[in-house]
Amino acid sequence: MSDEELVSIWMRPERLERSGPGRRPGYSREQITRAAVRIADAEGVEAATMRRIGGELGTGAMSLYRYVPKRDDLFDLMIDLAMSELDLPVKPSGDWRDDLSLVAHRTRAAGLRHPWLTPLLNSRPTLGPNLLRAHEFALGALDGLGLDIDEMTGFVSMVNDYVHSAIRREIAWLEEARRTGMDPERWKRDYAGPYVRQVVESGAYPLFSRSVRESRTAHLAPAERFRHGLDRVLDGIGAQIAPGIPR
Repeated sequence: MSDEELVSIWMRPERLERSGPGRRPGYSREQITRAAVRIADAEGVEAATMRRIGGELGTGAMSLYRYVPKRDDLFDLMIDLAMSELDLPVKPSGDWRDDLSLVAHRTRAAGLRHPWLTPLLNSRPTLGPNLLRAHEFALGALDGLGLDIDEMTGFVSMVNDYVHSAIRREIAWLEEARRTGMDPERWKRDYAGPYVRQVVESGAYPLFSRSVRESRTAHLAPAERFRHGLDRVLDGIGAQIAPGIPR
């Protein structure tokens, strides 16, 4: 990789072309990124090639490399455009739990709208301005609670890890439903159900059998299950915050 290729897209000033009579219109990074996101949402991130984006915009792929030099740059731009949808307040409210919940729920919503987002976020380090704003907001929710920066960063990472894991599970269920034509309830009842009954009746796995008979969270709707798990994560953070701080 050349020195030029190692320069982050965020350190490359955008060069907008002037358009006029007899000249083809120029493009912007935002136009290219929005086209890439539309394609990735509909067909998967692998479909968002420069050739495919060029076709969407009515131009050749090579002309787009003047704006977005490489595919990793495109991924960074796509991630940051999706993160702009979190639309967080300028500053935290002062209630750390509500603020971290807000980030978590809006991240989940963006991740479900864009199924490629969470895998990309977990596969590459990226520091676009919208992602940094979300991270700064989450850290700010914990600032002033007697925590050092490592503790604050660790707690934010705990929340992010839970959110990303939950999004991946939820998307996997949705993809399986599309593949099989069965929603999760039908899958449990018609596909897994007969085998689960056989396992329970065998008596070989008493704790698993108990979870089948008694579990309530397994029957929650996805949003409620997400909230339930998030509350447990926030309870764990609250237990480690200095006594006297509102939890």
